[in-house]
Amino acid sequence: MAKIAVFVADDHSIVREGLRQMLANSKTLEFVGEAADGEAAIKEIRRLQPNVAILDVAMPMVNGLECIPLVKNDSPGTAVVILSMFSREMYVHQALAAGAHGYVLKTASWSEVLEAVEMAAQGKYFLSREINSEIIRGYLNNEDRKSADSSRYDQLSDREQQIFRLVIEGNPTRSIAELLCLSPKTVEKHRSNISKKLGMSEPLAMLKFAMKIGVADPALWPDS
Repeated sequence: MAKIAVFVADDHSIVREGLRQMLANSKTLEFVGEAADGEAAIKEIRRLQPNVAILDVAMPMVNGLECIPLVKNDSPGTAVVILSMFSREMYVHQALAAGAHGYVLKTASWSEVLEAVEMAAQGKYFLSREINSEIIRGYLNNEDRKSADSSRYDQLSDREQQIFRLVIEGNPTRSIAELLCLSPKTVEKHRSNISKKLGMSEPLAMLKFAMKIGVADPALWPDS
């Protein structure tokens, strides 16, 4: 039986090395590549088409959560497992909503990471045992009530939501176009549609709105 091909993206070399050694000792998993930032991860995953990608949340260029839909678009057969220091419900919900199959904390044991990867490869969901299991059940059952602001956000198409998240992270049009393999003109058109639907165009207003509905981390807010 062929081994499960696993790609690793984390901006800390010690984490990548640990995962590389863990995978080398596995009888069912195989390390096939790595990256230190989100942009490089997207390009390498597109090239390698691994079975599973382990992504850190806090990476330079493009964060792990924003990588998920890009990975799913470029490599549909790749399941994503998020490996993170953050246990906040907001991050877990964003990861699941974007298409991740696993969310594991960096405080977890290697055996838990292995289990998450193997389950993700089978199309099954896995949450770190330190995270309340009600989070995943609530998400999958769609029990959360959406506010009026969330409803406005839901009016955006999947592509518009993707570009909105990249905009509030401070990415210029040219960078967004390159990441999404679109023309700058197309990105600008999407940005115009986003502004019309949300009734705002200023990046800070968009960031404040994104934090209010839980699709952006308050840590993104610029120092006053």
